[in-house]
Amino acid sequence: MRRERVDADEAVSPVIATVLLMAITVLLASAVYLLVDDAITAPDKGEPYAKMSVRALDNGFQVVRFTDLSQNLYTSSVTFTLTPPAGINATSITGYVSDADVYGAIGEPVTFHDRDASFTVNRGDYFVINATAAGTDQGDWSIYIRSIGPSGGVTELAALPLPATE
Repeated sequence: MRRERVDADEAVSPVIATVLLMAITVLLASAVYLLVDDAITAPDKGEPYAKMSVRALDNGFQVVRFTDLSQNLYTSSVTFTLTPPAGINATSITGYVSDADVYGAIGEPVTFHDRDASFTVNRGDYFVINATAAGTDQGDWSIYIRSIGPSGGVTELAALPLPATE
């Protein structure tokens, strides 16, 4: 009598087994990340501070540049205010760096130029003020640059007098 050997290898193919192992690995890694994600927070960098320079150009423009900045700031959290001198009947000009008519704009009274196009405010970025259009050509105006923190607190980064362009 002869016994026939029957191979009943009905296991999963190696390709399917590899795909299943990869899927299980990805799911476990995702689960670990989701568990640990809340525990990992960025360190508090403190309030930002800046050093800025201002100069008047011969063509009637004023340039206000960030020469030093302690941390990169989102453009949506940085505001500017151009304030007229006391006794002058003029309106302050205010806005956010991220405003469509300010960020990278051309031909507006106040524009902001992001040197590295990172949508953040950092060292080397600058404002260009069309002194004639904004009315700041006589001098004695001031520019205030402020940062609004995530909790709503406001930090003044700079308060600079604008020089006359005439």
